[in-house]
Amino acid sequence: MSKTGWGRFALLGFLWGIPYLFLKVAVEEISPEVIVFFRVFIGALICLPIALSRSRLRVAKKYWPFLVLYSITEMIGPWYLITHAEKEISSGLTGLLVATVPIWSAILASIFGDHTVWHKTRLLGLIIGFIGVVAVVGIESFGGKQDIVSIGMVILAAVGYAYAINMINRRIPHIPGIAINTWAMIITSFVYLPFAIITWPATTPSVQAIGSVISLGVLCTAIAFIVFFKLVAEVGPPRASLITYLNTAVAVLLGVLLLSEPITLGIALGLPLVLVGSYFASRKVTP
Repeated sequence: MSKTGWGRFALLGFLWGIPYLFLKVAVEEISPEVIVFFRVFIGALICLPIALSRSRLRVAKKYWPFLVLYSITEMIGPWYLITHAEKEISSGLTGLLVATVPIWSAILASIFGDHTVWHKTRLLGLIIGFIGVVAVVGIESFGGKQDIVSIGMVILAAVGYAYAINMINRRIPHIPGIAINTWAMIITSFVYLPFAIITWPATTPSVQAIGSVISLGVLCTAIAFIVFFKLVAEVGPPRASLITYLNTAVAVLLGVLLLSEPITLGIALGLPLVLVGSYFASRKVTP
């Protein structure tokens, strides 16, 4: 990887590690529906001109069902679940649970025919990862520290992310990422618009809350996707996916430093297990 590639890797790790901090601030005053709407609306406003200028927005009619399904499983569902969950659980825990995406991806890949998942190295990763998830969920929820329903919502969102990635790679891998994500943001904007109107805040949110929503749209969505596409072009999807581990570290660290969130026993035990398990579960091996 070139110096530019490493720079993009570090930048993306930060950009996808800070959403949980912004969500935690924004959701205290703004509904999840409004947050998701403005996040994708702002993201679409930035990405749409770029996609048009590169003539990469066109998607054949026969691929639209996959594009809609991607929108549902990558943005419409997960972004609401994660935003709503942060009303009850810490931003660091949210980031940790999202780090299970490679584990779910490995399981889904096996369901879709990739039997290398059951190679001893990847299987070991799945086992270690699940021990980490069980440790986090058990200690955090049953110990009364975090809400188990909210934890379940984030895990469901992680499964959605994993399915979206698998489905796109299998069905329409040739469609440019800028086109897929720009259309997904536009679709998600239309879906959330009526709900955003219904749940519009009765009083004007604070500057911090408004700034967090804008940052989510500009930094964590539009710019992050643009950087990600460039990183994938240089190093390929498998190596780019390793950004998950850096994201998680950033999310936990910012939660502790800026939001005074504690490093609980569940996070202390589960974090290394989930990260190590995700790494081995996502490794490519020879059939």
